[in-house]
Amino acid sequence: MSVVRVSIAQFSVQQANPTANLETVAAYAAEAAARGSEVLVLPELWGHGYDLANADTYAAELNAGLFAETARLARQHGLFIYGSLLGRRQGHPANMAALFAPDGAVVAAYSKIHLFRLMDEDRWLTPGEEGVLVDAPWGATGLAICYDLRFPELFRRYALEGAQVFFICAQWPKARLTHWRTLLRARAIENQAVVVACNRCGETDGTLFGGHSVILDAWGQPVVEAGEAPVLLTADVDIASVASVRRKIPIFQDRRPVVYDAPLHRTTINPKKGERAI
Repeated sequence: MSVVRVSIAQFSVQQANPTANLETVAAYAAEAAARGSEVLVLPELWGHGYDLANADTYAAELNAGLFAETARLARQHGLFIYGSLLGRRQGHPANMAALFAPDGAVVAAYSKIHLFRLMDEDRWLTPGEEGVLVDAPWGATGLAICYDLRFPELFRRYALEGAQVFFICAQWPKARLTHWRTLLRARAIENQAVVVACNRCGETDGTLFGGHSVILDAWGQPVVEAGEAPVLLTADVDIASVASVRRKIPIFQDRRPVVYDAPLHRTTINPKKGERAI
């Protein structure tokens, strides 16, 4: 499968209202299937939002709660579905993204490694301890969530292990929208990989969220990009183009890991006596 049709559901997640959010996702899933999409990507914590003080109440096992409802939608519409919910890791609440197959099976589950302390994730949630790379029908896909985007080491590890695509779900504030757009493009360009990124929009407790969900090709160019309003984006993504880009500029062949791991040559400039230090 060199070309895959992907839909991204950008919407305003309603805090602590799983019923309304599930209704929204169900409608988007039906529309994505009607458009012939094979994959639907949802925002981060799309079920309950950042009501983390109640995370222990909401958090479900992968076969229960909103995870089970997502599995039902995947089966009903014949979709792969990716997005994060409050799950359980070793019995504790975690920001967990599951990838569901069209038969409803969980083919992968990724717990957010880098917890965002500005929204108290480190207070209420348990971090993940490993990246997750999926050998999917369209190509090897690395999974990530929101704040992970600021840590290029994770994405480079995925690329070195063969990732051609990154799936990212997020609740990224509008105040740092420039960071969102810049970092997504950087992850695509530096790894010569397709980026499929779903951000929420709307407002919760005075925080505006930036939207601008996007699919970037391996050159870092937008295939399709949203604005700040709710929307279902859909595009055909040519995964085969990744190999073409990597042949054009062979960065992985030109890497020098031995040098990166070697001690740095570090010098210090000492001001001469009587001179002012900078």
